[in-house]
Amino acid sequence: MAEILSNATCVAMRGRALLILGEPGSGKSSLALTLLDRGGELIGDDGVTLEWDGSRVIASPPPNTEGLIEIRNVGLLEVPTTVAPIAIVINLSNSAERLPLGHGEALLLGHRVPQVDLFPGTDVLALRTEAALEIHGLP
Repeated sequence: MAEILSNATCVAMRGRALLILGEPGSGKSSLALTLLDRGGELIGDDGVTLEWDGSRVIASPPPNTEGLIEIRNVGLLEVPTTVAPIAIVINLSNSAERLPLGHGEALLLGHRVPQVDLFPGTDVLALRTEAALEIHGLP
């Protein structure tokens, strides 16, 4: 059974999906745009469809905004989309710890997925996001 998660953005990097969460205005779409510029592929902006395939949580574009990503102060940009298994949840939070003792997990459709909280106000957020995927993400 599929579920649409609103207020979430999702990008695939090398076939593994990063589900980006955060408050409105926290920079989810901006991070996604930077990841797209670094070779990522859009799954969904401001909405993602989640489905369990028997072994993994799969992210796919939401039907109502498929292929659209917001560029703040500019408008909507149409881009190709893909489908991929979720490897990690990136939570954009102003209260993210600088040196956490460990990282948490998110529960998606009843299944645990690694979660890393990242401070959004940095020029190297995309680099941190890709590092989190490589270090903490599911294969």
